[in-house]
Amino acid sequence: MAALSTEELAAAISSGNRRALARGITLVESSREDHRNQAIDLLELLAKHAGGALRVAISGTPGVGKSTFIESLGKYAIADGNKIAVLAIDPSSTLSGGSILGDKTRMEILAREQRAFIRPSPSGGTLGGVAARTREVILLCEAAGFNIVVVETVGVGQSETMAAQMTDMFLLLLAPGGGDELQGIKRGIIELADLILVNKADGGLEDIANKAVSEYRLALQLIRSRSDHWDVGVAACSALCDRGVAESWQQICDYRRIMKECGEIEIRRGAQAKSWLYAEINEVLGRRFRTNEKVRAEFQSVEAAVMSGNLPPTTAALRLLDLFQPDDINKKL
Repeated sequence: MAALSTEELAAAISSGNRRALARGITLVESSREDHRNQAIDLLELLAKHAGGALRVAISGTPGVGKSTFIESLGKYAIADGNKIAVLAIDPSSTLSGGSILGDKTRMEILAREQRAFIRPSPSGGTLGGVAARTREVILLCEAAGFNIVVVETVGVGQSETMAAQMTDMFLLLLAPGGGDELQGIKRGIIELADLILVNKADGGLEDIANKAVSEYRLALQLIRSRSDHWDVGVAACSALCDRGVAESWQQICDYRRIMKECGEIEIRRGAQAKSWLYAEINEVLGRRFRTNEKVRAEFQSVEAAVMSGNLPPTTAALRLLDLFQPDDINKKL
């Protein structure tokens, strides 16, 4: 694809051009300042085309079978006439910053579907189970015509709250046989869940999975649901054997219908936008702080004083913040 202006790229994405969508995602994920300015313009142009998808976060510990489940779920979504985009967040190395990005390989069948789009992205050290620009990538996928957007989180357990803040539905995938089931995952993430599935309910693990389902159903009686209009379901499934996945897809469809009818999807979208606003303010202020000339002139000496123990970090932070003058407040970034 030849070089496109921002307007041409926006038009190509909104027409459903997959290569343009991939290029747009690369643009919004870039940390280059010129790319960031172009990305902001692109998002403004596409905002009117976005917002129509059901946004689903799928979380679970590594090895629980998230990719296998999503591939099986995608088959039913496509059969119902939907277009599904999967944003697969892979953990980045804290040493090299690199990421394997193997989800597209793990979802080989779904990756060949014309009505599916899979985009692996490195977390880049961002906490919350997502990548720094996942919200913006969701918007691009919606503008490209995908009406189901799945965010497959890193799967780090308790810190998946950010994924819940940018999606309409939070699906928690659990594996049986991990010891004491109710101690295997903590209350915080259970409270986020709109649907809980115990995967790998096949072979010798089927009875264990069914026992785990019973235990979690009892546990949920002690936890208030996120919604007054939806009772959190718990079920066993086997993505590998394609058992229980069709029923899970039906529960997702029921959730979308019920939450739209009662207006809660709209309420959650407002909360998502508010969360995005504050996250963007924090990110932009942090970038401006780090690039401020007065701060940069003193940063190394203050940092050295902290590392040597001569200056408490709290005092050092306040000293640097006192130097910060956001004189570039009218700049786009």
